[in-house]
Amino acid sequence: MMKVAMVTGAGSGIGRVVSHKLVSDGYQVVLVGRGRDKLEATAAASEAGRTAVMPCDVGDAAAVDQLFSEVKQRFGRLDVVFNNAGVSAPGVLLDELPVEDWSRVIATNLTGVFLIARGAFGLMRRQDPQGGRIINNGSVSAHAPRPNSIAYTASKHAVTGITRSISLDGRPFRIVCGQIDIGNAATDMVAQIARGVPQADGSVRAEPTFDAAHVADAVSYMAKLPLDTNVQFMTVMASSMPYIGRG
Repeated sequence: MMKVAMVTGAGSGIGRVVSHKLVSDGYQVVLVGRGRDKLEATAAASEAGRTAVMPCDVGDAAAVDQLFSEVKQRFGRLDVVFNNAGVSAPGVLLDELPVEDWSRVIATNLTGVFLIARGAFGLMRRQDPQGGRIINNGSVSAHAPRPNSIAYTASKHAVTGITRSISLDGRPFRIVCGQIDIGNAATDMVAQIARGVPQADGSVRAEPTFDAAHVADAVSYMAKLPLDTNVQFMTVMASSMPYIGRG
């Protein structure tokens, strides 16, 4: 039986790399993101016929409902979801952060993760055979903040709660949920990190990064596990990034 995976934020960065890896693993991969052009570029670099481009704003409940209706109609099931879409806000002190920027981050990073998980849970619970795996992208910001990152940090801490709740609520339905927390994977989104970013001591320093292919390998490992086995939390990070200890 063909296995079907979904990747959100599949148009660039980690989402694109993971999508290509899941295609190479033999999945039919549903590519989800706001921009059709970027999703088409991800599809073009994948094995022909192994991807389905489905643009969607993950923070829009009606759009997500339509997305899962289309997945069900086209494939009949869903085996793996990499809940990866995320945005950040300007790095300013919290009293200078516009509420609009806070709301934009929460809409994608928290509500979007919930809506995709909600749709996947409903499909996985009702399909035959029942069950599936949801993998949430938490970030090391789910554990410790960067300076001036309250919206992003709050959203990623909340993702950890979502992961734990799905893990509990999914038990009767063979739905498992794990989280991968990524620190400084080398993508366009973190290019500034290699040039220099603010540190907790007030300095600005460059930080090490690592090849995003290792994230794809980690997600692939989690996805391939049988449903009686789960990686609850995994951290994949540049070994010497200022995260453990005092930096």
